[in-house]
Amino acid sequence: QLQLVESGGGLVQPGGSLRLSCGASGGSLAANAIGWFRQAPGKAREGVSCRSSDGSTYYAPSVRGRFIISRDNTVNTMYLQMNNLRPEDTGIYYCAADAAGAVQAMCRNWDRFSFGGRGTQVTVSS
Repeated sequence: QLQLVESGGGLVQPGGSLRLSCGASGGSLAANAIGWFRQAPGKAREGVSCRSSDGSTYYAPSVRGRFIISRDNTVNTMYLQMNNLRPEDTGIYYCAADAAGAVQAMCRNWDRFSFGGRGTQVTVSS
C-alpha cells in the first residue's frame, strides 16, 4: 500500500511562495498519476493540479501560471511549487496518487485516486 505524507505548509503573506512536498513509501510514484487537491473552510475539496502517467498536466484556472506540479522519482516525492500566493489559496492541501483516465477528469474527483495523504495547512494572510 502506497502511503503519502505531505509537508511544507505554513503561514505566508500574500505574494509569497511555498513549496509543498509529498513523500511516498510502500511503493513507487514513478509510474503513477499524481495530483494535488485543496479544501478551504466550508468548501468542497477541489483539484489544484494533476499529472497523468503519460505526463499530461492540468492546472485549475485559479492557479494556472502560479503553481507548478513536479516529481522527483529518485526520492519518491512529488511537489507543488506555489508562487504569488493569494488569500483565496488558503486551505488544507492534499496529495494523491494512482488514478486512470484523462488528466482533467481525474483532477475533478479526489475519489478517482487510490491513495491520498492527510493534508497540510496553507494559510495566506497578512
